[in-house]
Amino acid sequence: MSHLMALTCGFLLDSLLGDPYDMPHIIRLVGTFIARMETILRRSFPEGPRGERLAGVVLVVAVASVSCGCCWLALHLAARVSPLLAWVLETFVCYQMLAARQLVIEAIRVRDALLEDGLPAARKAVSMIVGRDTEALDEAGVVRAAVETVAENASDGVVAPLLFMALGGAPAGVLYKAVNTMDSMVGYKNDRYRYFGTAAARLDDLFNWLAARVTGILMCLVAPLVGLDGRGAWRIFCRDRYKHASPNSAHPEAACAGALGVRLAGPASYFGVLHDKPTIGDDTRPIEPTDITRACRLLTATSWSALGIALMVGLCLANMRGGM
Repeated sequence: MSHLMALTCGFLLDSLLGDPYDMPHIIRLVGTFIARMETILRRSFPEGPRGERLAGVVLVVAVASVSCGCCWLALHLAARVSPLLAWVLETFVCYQMLAARQLVIEAIRVRDALLEDGLPAARKAVSMIVGRDTEALDEAGVVRAAVETVAENASDGVVAPLLFMALGGAPAGVLYKAVNTMDSMVGYKNDRYRYFGTAAARLDDLFNWLAARVTGILMCLVAPLVGLDGRGAWRIFCRDRYKHASPNSAHPEAACAGALGVRLAGPASYFGVLHDKPTIGDDTRPIEPTDITRACRLLTATSWSALGIALMVGLCLANMRGGM
């Protein structure tokens, strides 16, 4: 039960505070470790597909085990000092594994930049939260990129960490975020990471398989609660959720596109290379800056409903353990 209380308090802290820029963050440390391990492994393994794939496997094992192990060890040592200290530490870790509030903050900054400062400022703002090239985006492209990021990160930044922490406490949340961070850093299909990032990308796909589908379904269910189209969300979710090459990212994007009644995705440029991605949703109306606000409302409602599911999962596990 203390794990679930820590999870709930961590969620509330994230909802209130977001991620202050001057606060040390566990995931930044993980990112630094990933970058240093990449440098070491590229020097240690031979060049070529086989060597790079093996180096990528070692990276995944090292980062996942060290990240999760350090969290478990810190909580174990804290518990030996005081159960309260361990609970406070776990609450803080749970808080840092979630990104709902900060995602809303960053997305609203894109909207405000577009409305108040113009397209160049909006391109710069959206470049902070997306992986695609933003220099040539028009207004609709900026809005579309922001909405897609809000939708996809509803799974990566909220629902998936909640489910992992409900199952295994803060160490499981750190494990998930470590794998997700590896994918965001090395899981690209370009010349540098095509082989080195394969293991990280495949494991991230596995870790997100359930959460992506849960996120899409939750978006369909909560859409009417925030003034959006629940039936449209379900229709597009069922029709378009397998359109991306990724097995997971289109599920929340499809639900969000249907809830808003707009078309998302389509061709996008990454590192100067244009990728002809299929579109998601129906072009029933032009996308507009206020769609960022609507997507954020959908994210917030989805996050709270996901917390409820995570707590129910955790309670069921606690009852099962108690009956053994």
